[in-house]
Amino acid sequence: MATPPLTRSTIGIISIGEMGLGIAKLLQAHEYRVVTTVSNRSPTTQSRAASASIETFPSIDDLVLQTDYLLSIVPPHSALSTASSIASSSAVASRSHPLHYVDLNAISPCSARNVSSLFAQTANIRFVDGGIIGPPPSLSPPSQAGKWSKPSIPTSGPYPLPDHLSETLNSFRLSDTVGAASGLKMCFASLTKGLAAIAVQSFSTAAQLGVLPELQRHLGSYSPKTLELAEKGVVGCQGKAGRWAGEMKEINECFEEAGGEEGEMFKGAAEVFFKVAEAVNERAEEGTGMGATAVDVAEMMAEGARRKR
Repeated sequence: MATPPLTRSTIGIISIGEMGLGIAKLLQAHEYRVVTTVSNRSPTTQSRAASASIETFPSIDDLVLQTDYLLSIVPPHSALSTASSIASSSAVASRSHPLHYVDLNAISPCSARNVSSLFAQTANIRFVDGGIIGPPPSLSPPSQAGKWSKPSIPTSGPYPLPDHLSETLNSFRLSDTVGAASGLKMCFASLTKGLAAIAVQSFSTAAQLGVLPELQRHLGSYSPKTLELAEKGVVGCQGKAGRWAGEMKEINECFEEAGGEEGEMFKGAAEVFFKVAEAVNERAEEGTGMGATAVDVAEMMAEGARRKR
């Protein structure tokens, strides 16, 4: 167990989604005070915060004034606006010590630098570039020693996190360069979530051609690990497809900037996830749940394609 600071730090989290909730519970288990604001947030987000007994503040200004570290965990398209709301808060000037703003969003190095620039003239806020690699933290049952399973959280930039917080979050510092941590996240997600986009396209095309069972059989015979990862990705992406679409755009920007590539690969992956999100929303409106298997999802996507012909 990480050794808590002598004076317990207050950690703010924006927002309490699935990942934010897991990190909040992890921090609480290690004796940190965790706070958030649910102002203008959905009933689902408010319910998550209440379920974990997370202290809620009325506004962003309260978070800025009363936290030591503020973790931003929002969809990629909201990263810049969330940071802007912090930078423009009237409470910044009233702080007695600097606030560490830790951006853990799935954004490109360029986007990370844009976020960092919002705080360039604000001495009371220190920007930390970061990313989250892996699923939300979870606690194993007592029968399995009650240990925490944690994602990896790389950070970069001129301001390191203190040892006690880094140890708790399973975080490590890559370099002094803003964008390094975000870049690592982009490269990792391009392989994991990028594979899910390819699998959705492959499986739904095979379903339209009437050869999906044979595709699965051949993968099982000649590349069983690919079949396992593909089916897991096809089913698992459904509830996250909207967020992942934005992430694919950030990956595309990262690759174009770093490698000078002008390819459309990850723009195409973004479009695949947009279509998945659209199909899932349509089924929700019809009172039908998400696909339980990769075949279900493939048929759902194939049917959507047939309707639009």
